[in-house]
Amino acid sequence: MSRIGKLPISIPASITVDIRDGLVVVSGPKGELATKIPTGVKVTREEDKIIVNSEMSNLHGLIRTLINNCVLGVTQGWTRVLELNGTGYRANTTGAELNLALGFSHPVVVKAPTGITFTIAENKITVLGADKVVVGEVAAKIRKLRPADVYKAKGFKYEGEVIRRKAGKAAKAGTTGGK
Repeated sequence: MSRIGKLPISIPASITVDIRDGLVVVSGPKGELATKIPTGVKVTREEDKIIVNSEMSNLHGLIRTLINNCVLGVTQGWTRVLELNGTGYRANTTGAELNLALGFSHPVVVKAPTGITFTIAENKITVLGADKVVVGEVAAKIRKLRPADVYKAKGFKYEGEVIRRKAGKAAKAGTTGGK
């Protein structure tokens, strides 16, 4: 049995949990999220805790973690921070849109899905939302527009991500010794 799956999920007073016909719906101050429960997994509520029991050990920890992510998402929310480096690369917001100047011949506009907001501080773009999966997908789509290159580290990178830099042609040519 999964060690993570055995742990009960504590329910804060500010949220409501509804368990019905294969679905766990969690509502809170940041929104409402739902998780499907596969057959073979039983979810019960005891006072201020959610307990996951399963005959299928391969899904036990997964379902418990998905429900816990919903609880954390509707109470505190999820964030993903991207850093934009490079001369002339700019980002600003207009309503629910993120406008990016990334060195292309045209500006790039990223529209925020429902429940997602963007904040910008200097060269950092923060993606905020209640659903962890959607926050990660939106951040990955933004990063994919201009990932940090390995020569000058220009482009998007996640906060805390380390880009392995490569030596350029001039550094390589000096070490080989000629013809």
